[in-house]
Amino acid sequence: MSTLAHVFEAEGLATVSLISVRGVAEKMSPPRALYCDFPLGRPLGEPQDAQFQHDVLRTAFVTLDEPAGPVLVDYPVVIEIDDATPLSCAVPPRYDMSLHPAVDEITALRGAYNRTLSRNGVTSVGRSCDADGLPDVMAKLVEIIAGADWKEVGLPGNPVGLAHDLRTYYEEAALALNDEPPAPGAAESWFYDVTQGGRTLLEARRAMRDGGAPFPVWFYMARATRQ
Repeated sequence: MSTLAHVFEAEGLATVSLISVRGVAEKMSPPRALYCDFPLGRPLGEPQDAQFQHDVLRTAFVTLDEPAGPVLVDYPVVIEIDDATPLSCAVPPRYDMSLHPAVDEITALRGAYNRTLSRNGVTSVGRSCDADGLPDVMAKLVEIIAGADWKEVGLPGNPVGLAHDLRTYYEEAALALNDEPPAPGAAESWFYDVTQGGRTLLEARRAMRDGGAPFPVWFYMARATRQ
């Protein structure tokens, strides 16, 4: 975005950038930038808090009044990620005992995922696989844990994209199981720390690492702090 800001300014368009990583703005020097120390993915801060979001935008637009740039302003409110508190969200009970628990779980969550999709009209699932194919992806991760070569099990896309789709599917399903928007990091913690799907993904990631998968392939399947 900082690069695009320079391109637009060169064409005579005034720009204001909302920055989530301060170091990027310091290196790229966009003409006007507001650094918001919020969790990634929440550039305006608190979800469903119009007053807070409007204040963020007002603060950003004030930078247009500066006589010269580059301008880098820090928004005064910091929103922390609380990794220690998973979302309070019930996991559906077992339905098909013949399936691996993680495969049964992801199948049982489809109704909740569909409700969120119906309400929002859009989903972030689909980088490498759609929702219909994710139970099979989970089953292939189980095969990898059992010793199968990740390159031979028939994954329908690259592992990093599939990991994104799995986590997103769970987090979007969780939105239909809660009355309030989750706190920053709460849905991610719920996925990894509580659900069978999250634990299976991390275990498959470790199996791929130990089995000699290239560093970028297994590493970016989860946040670096997740082991």
